[in-house]
Amino acid sequence: MISVDERAFVDDYWGRKPLLSRARDLPGSFEDLMSSASVDELVSHRGVRTPFARMAKDGSLLDKSEFTSSGGFGAEMADQLDSAAVLSAFAGGHTLVLQGLHRLWPPLIDFVRDLVDDIGHPAQVNAYITPASSTGFAPHYDVHDVFVLQIGGAKRWVLHPPVHTHPLSNQPWSDRRDAVENRARELPLVDTVLEPGDALYLPRGWIHSAEALGETTIHLTIGVASFNHYDVANQLFGVLQDDPQLREPLPAGLDLTDSDAVLPYVDHVLDDIAATLDDIRASPEARRQIARRLGRRLADITRPEPVSPLRTISFMTSLDSHSTVVWRQGLIARISSDESRVHLDFRSKTVSLPIEALDAVTQLHSGKPCRTGDLVGLDQNSAVVLVRRLLREGVLVPSPTGAASSTVSE
Repeated sequence: MISVDERAFVDDYWGRKPLLSRARDLPGSFEDLMSSASVDELVSHRGVRTPFARMAKDGSLLDKSEFTSSGGFGAEMADQLDSAAVLSAFAGGHTLVLQGLHRLWPPLIDFVRDLVDDIGHPAQVNAYITPASSTGFAPHYDVHDVFVLQIGGAKRWVLHPPVHTHPLSNQPWSDRRDAVENRARELPLVDTVLEPGDALYLPRGWIHSAEALGETTIHLTIGVASFNHYDVANQLFGVLQDDPQLREPLPAGLDLTDSDAVLPYVDHVLDDIAATLDDIRASPEARRQIARRLGRRLADITRPEPVSPLRTISFMTSLDSHSTVVWRQGLIARISSDESRVHLDFRSKTVSLPIEALDAVTQLHSGKPCRTGDLVGLDQNSAVVLVRRLLREGVLVPSPTGAASSTVSE
């Protein structure tokens, strides 16, 4: 998606400034991710429902009743895309937005799962299909980083620097509408045309607008909700709530509208927080707890690769020491142990296993494909039992055909 190496992107562009990458400088195209035929299939054959789709023109959203209807007998939900109504609205100049495609369209499901692993932050994908010479949305900024992948047609992009740097998710552009509109009247920093195969990176907060040129255009917007220093601070607040002094009520009868009366309590709380921060700073385990809380937050808002229930059940019935499995991609777990058990803590459950499985679990957690019979510290029968349990729990998945096994010995 980018025309510079990873280190240069992280050091020079990530969260700092836009990066335009031309198709000629990229290793491949985006045709395998989305096409005009893909759009037609999603609109006409997939039963896509709102809010996975919306339509807009000149910055205004079209009421969903204008482009959705019931799917008929057996699919009476009234908010499904009506392909004829979408056609009519599109011909009238409305942009079609297909949202959350990382949950709907198989190539993008896999693409985004890999991207999240590579970039370390949550991501999602929308597709914007814009009629010729139309503008779907007025100049605005996003509260997440954006990668734009041009799929079809040509689109002019006009970029202006932020009026509010690094906006948080609760700081939308509409709160600074006048400032955004005034900045958009200035000479743009970037005024360029994206053609098929081109890509554009925009840090959150950069003001942008786009206009289709000459023909229907399709582009993917990959939104990355990058974690930031404020997210780390939020996890610190979660630790502070465990301090009983900070949970004490303020006095009854205190006039909260009198800042002079409240000020001593502000100072008191600041002193308590300062003491707690000193304790946290002096404790490696307390600091690690904050880091773990951030990891759990990532697990809460990202999804591991999907499992195939029927394929897995079939795989389990013929499971033996030659069967190869791999840790489910993107599945975040904290592994701990006591004298008798090893515990795998996931977002929604904990899986406990005999302590004898610790080395094998650590081996599997490395993410490399592994043959059941090669699990360290277990005989073949115990290895099969362990793998069957972890397959059933959705921790492991069958390794793709032809994947090399990983043999680890002591």
